[in-house]
Amino acid sequence: MAYAEKVYKVRNGVKTKQFTWRACYKKPDGSKGTEPGFPTKKLAEEWGAEQERLIRQGSWIDPERQAMAFGPFARTFMASRRKRGRTVGTRWDRLENHILPKWENVRLKDITWFDVDTWQQSMDVEDVTRGHCVSLMSTVMTAAVDAGYITVNPLFGRRRTRDTSGQAARPKAPKMAREGGPRPEDAILVAERLGPAIGVHVLTTAYTGLRWGEGLGLHRDNVLRERRQPWGSGEFVCPVLRITEEYAEYQERAEDGTKKGYTLKLEATKNDGSTRDVDVPPFLALLLRHHLADWPHERVFCTASGKPWRRGNWSRTFRPACDGRKERARRQGVSQRAAWEPILPGLDMRALRALHDTVQAQIGVKEPLAFEAAGHRRPGIKRHYQKPTPDMRQERLDGLEEVFWKAMANVGLRTLWGRVDLRKAP
Repeated sequence: MAYAEKVYKVRNGVKTKQFTWRACYKKPDGSKGTEPGFPTKKLAEEWGAEQERLIRQGSWIDPERQAMAFGPFARTFMASRRKRGRTVGTRWDRLENHILPKWENVRLKDITWFDVDTWQQSMDVEDVTRGHCVSLMSTVMTAAVDAGYITVNPLFGRRRTRDTSGQAARPKAPKMAREGGPRPEDAILVAERLGPAIGVHVLTTAYTGLRWGEGLGLHRDNVLRERRQPWGSGEFVCPVLRITEEYAEYQERAEDGTKKGYTLKLEATKNDGSTRDVDVPPFLALLLRHHLADWPHERVFCTASGKPWRRGNWSRTFRPACDGRKERARRQGVSQRAAWEPILPGLDMRALRALHDTVQAQIGVKEPLAFEAAGHRRPGIKRHYQKPTPDMRQERLDGLEEVFWKAMANVGLRTLWGRVDLRKAP
C-alpha cells in the first residue's frame, strides 16, 4: 500500500526543520518506487495510491520513462526500423530539417495536438511537406505508445488545419508550361530528338508507366517475355516487361543518422503491387526488339558506358530536349551544336508516367488492369474479386496502339530516328 515519507531539506550540509513529503509505492517488479516534492502527506499518499491503481489496471508508465524527450526516442525509433534506403533518407531529412529543431527536447508526454497543429501551420514549406512531417511525428509517437513511454498518441487520426490565408490562397505556378500536362505527341517529339537509345526509354515510360527507378533496373532478360493466358477457345499471347527490381539514388545514413554520402543501389520493388508484368503494345515491342539487338549492356535503359543514370546526368541530357537550348558555335575543342526549340518546358519522367495513366483513362482501361499496369495496389475488397481478363488486356493494347499512331500522324512522322520503319504491314 502506498505511503509517504518526510524528506528534510539540507542547507550548508546541515539538516533543517523544513521538509517535504515523498510518495512511496510498489512497482510492478516488487521494488520500491518513489516521487519526491509533495507539500503535504495527503498529496503524496494520493499520488502513490494512483500509481498502484494504474499498475493494477495495466496502464502505468514509469515516471523515469515519462521524462523521455522526443529527439532521443526518434533516434531510437529510426535505428529500430528497417526500411528501403530512400525511405530512411527522406525520414532523416524531415527530422533534421523540420521536426527536431522544434521538438528535440520536448518530453513525449508534453506534446499536444494543439501545439503540433500550430507549429505545422507556421512551417515555411509546401503543404504536402507539412503533412509528411506531421505524419512522421505521429508514427514516432505511436511507437512511443507501443514502447511504453506514453499511454496515448495525441496526433493519431487528427486532421491538420490548412493555411488558407494570404499567399496560401493563391494558385501555385504550374510545373509545366501547358495546362493539362503532356500529350502523346510530346513524348514522341522528345524521343525523336534524343535518339534511339534514350528515346525508347522515354516512349517506354509514356506507354507502360514504369517508374524512374524501375526503368533503370529493367534487365534485358525481363524485356519482351511472354504472357500466355487462356482466351475463349484459344490462348492470349502478348509481350511483357517483367518488373522485379529498381535502382534507388539516395543519401546513405548510419543508424544514428550520420550522413555517409550518396549512393545508387539496386533494390527490390517498393511493394507487392509493384512487382508485375506490364503488357507491351505492338509498336513498342518492335522498338524494344531493335533496341535489344543494338544495345550491348544488361540494363536496357542506362548510359552508353553501361552505368545507371544519375539524376543529375539524366537532367543534363533530358532537360534541353524538353525546354530547348541555344545554338553553340563551333570553336577549338568544342563541336557545333544546333539550337532546339522548346517542346514542353518542365516535362519530366514522372509526368510521362502520369501520361500513361491518363491515356489509360481516355481509352477506358478497366480498373483491375489500370491498377496492375501502374504498379498500384488497388484499395478495397474489389482487388480480391476482380482480375484482368484477356479481353481487357487486348482492349488496352489496341487503345495504346491507336493513340500512338494517331500522335505520330499529328506530328507528321512515319518513322523514328530515320532508321526504324514503323509502318504497319498492309
